[in-house]
Amino acid sequence: VGELMGAAEHTLDSMQRAIQRDLSARTEQLAASKRLGPFVAATRRFFEVEGLDLAGLLAIELFTTVIPLILLGFSWANGFSSTSSFGDFLVHRMNLTGYAAEQVLALFDTSASLRSTWTVLGLAGFLVWGIPMSSQVAKVWARAYRRQRFTFWQETWRGALWFTLALLCYVGTATLTSGHHGATKVCWIALGAIPTFVLWSVSPLLLVRNGSAGWRYLFWSGIVGVVLDTFGVRVSIRFLFPKLLGGWQGFGPIGVTMAMMTTAGVIAVLWVATACLGAVLWERYAPEHEVVASQRLVTPRA
Repeated sequence: VGELMGAAEHTLDSMQRAIQRDLSARTEQLAASKRLGPFVAATRRFFEVEGLDLAGLLAIELFTTVIPLILLGFSWANGFSSTSSFGDFLVHRMNLTGYAAEQVLALFDTSASLRSTWTVLGLAGFLVWGIPMSSQVAKVWARAYRRQRFTFWQETWRGALWFTLALLCYVGTATLTSGHHGATKVCWIALGAIPTFVLWSVSPLLLVRNGSAGWRYLFWSGIVGVVLDTFGVRVSIRFLFPKLLGGWQGFGPIGVTMAMMTTAGVIAVLWVATACLGAVLWERYAPEHEVVASQRLVTPRA
């Protein structure tokens, strides 16, 4: 009995020392990040989580899920009219002319062509396909915040909730910022940033294990999201897409498709950067004991 008690005490003591070493290592990991400037730390975090690989996979999900839903939403908003086309919208919004405008117009059919897809089954197909995308987003956020991922089913329902919230927020932003001119346009753009702020502020709560830790400081993720997602994405779509079209001149519709895919890749990189910079800023301002207790130790790659 004495030997068993001694072995149990030895095991318990070893476990306690291991836990203490882990906490000390995580504390030093946090201190090392704080010694860097926030943008340098975020850049390191981006490559630590293999941000380019994550963005590449996320870009595919954006291209195959979000773009079809945008086309369906545009067609529905225009009453599936046989005289309206998403191509016309892009040409007008981006001031495309000449060859680029011709290729964009040739790529998209009229809104009436999507009427048959506007069914419960048709929409459900794209929404279900959005679950893998939201799972990829959850993977990005878990790595950026240095947390263990949820189980498959937890990640599925949380990801589905996040995807629904994201769609609602983007629809809200588009509704608030469209159709305004003059001095009031700036005010409406500012109001349109509110849904984006809400989306990225609550994303860690939905997608990250122990996401409620230091919840008062998650607004940093929302601020980063407004800057990178709202304005970064607007710049990418407004200025980068036309430049890419010029680079693919002569390739016809496939050139337009490649330009759209590349733009989706840039947007995906901005999303990963949003997660990394938001996580770094949260770590700096949230109580240290909450940060250390919620994170996992990251082993540097060889």
